[in-house]
Amino acid sequence: MEFSFGWIITLAIAIYLAIDAPKHNRSPWLWGILGFLFGPIVLGIYLILTGRKLAGWIVVVISVILFILLALLFAVGIFFLFESM
Repeated sequence: MEFSFGWIITLAIAIYLAIDAPKHNRSPWLWGILGFLFGPIVLGIYLILTGRKLAGWIVVVISVILFILLALLFAVGIFFLFESM
């Protein structure tokens, strides 16, 4: 299985944005590509811009928190890698 769960989620976000964008007079190509490249953060921004502010802010905040936690985990891993040498 070469596809991971993250790729499936990113692809689903891109498809959702491309389908929903014309309903709000937005470019489906632009939002689809942005959704594929940046995933949940773009979904949150899109939801905020289309009037679903609460859901949008929840998605943005959770995405940023998870990104910060991932960066900290990576930094701790690098620290322990160089500390053991």
